Amino acid sequence: MLNEVYNRRILELAADIPRLGRLAAPDATATAHSKLCGSTVTVDVAVKDGVIADFAHEVRACALGQASSSVMGALVVGSTPAEVRAVREAMRRMLKENGAPPEGRWAELAVLEPVRDYKARHASTLLTFDAVVDALDQIEAKATAAE
Repeated sequence: MLNEVYNRRILELAADIPRLGRLAAPDATATAHSKLCGSTVTVDVAVKDGVIADFAHEVRACALGQASSSVMGALVVGSTPAEVRAVREAMRRMLKENGAPPEGRWAELAVLEPVRDYKARHASTLLTFDAVVDALDQIEAKATAAE
């Protein structure tokens, strides 16, 4: 059972996380933490012309949190905030409501589908999505306040 969750592809993703580190001048920074397992993800996001232009993250998480962060790091630059929010919602539904995994360029997240059977692992798997959406919310709030 756990072999399905910690499969070879998840371990490969966890071992090779792109965009590790911090941005010098992000538009927003957010941290998501799982009380259950102690995993933490901190993200720095920069948005330009309605698209995520730069991204970096510090990932102190289990293999599942690392794997989802790896996919995020590989795909987030060039994405719109709406796309990232849709992927986060698809991941939440996949894990908590037996929904379909994300599609399109985010389809690799289907590798995390077996996590749905391990409720205690949901939070760490979703950390990167929660942190990025939090940062995007901060950026949008600043833009709205400046209007």
